[in-house]
Amino acid sequence: MEIKNSILLPGTNVGHLSYLGDSILGEKVNFGAGTITSNLRHDGGAHRSPVEGRMVDTGRRKLGAIVGDGVHTGIHTSIYPGRKFWPKTSTLPGAIVDKDILA
Repeated sequence: MEIKNSILLPGTNVGHLSYLGDSILGEKVNFGAGTITSNLRHDGGAHRSPVEGRMVDTGRRKLGAIVGDGVHTGIHTSIYPGRKFWPKTSTLPGAIVDKDILA
C-alpha cells in the first residue's frame, strides 16, 4: 500500500497493493486490496470534477478521490481523478469509477 498527501479519518482501512494519492477518505471507509486512485491527468492540465451536472475546474494539478463515510470498494477498483463517493456507497470487484458514485 502507498498513501501520499491524503487525509484518512478514524476507522478507515486501505488494503494491500493499493495506491491512495491526494485524496480524502471519511470515517470507516474500506478500500479493498488493489484499489487505485488516479490523481494526475495525462495531459498535465487541471482536474475537473462534476458538480450539479456540470464539470467544474478544480484548479488542482493533482486530485484523487473524495470519499464519504462508510464507503467500501471491491478489490481492484480503479478510480478516475476527482471522483466523489457519497456515504455508504460501494463498488464491485474490478470496478472502473469514471463518474461520481451517488447514494
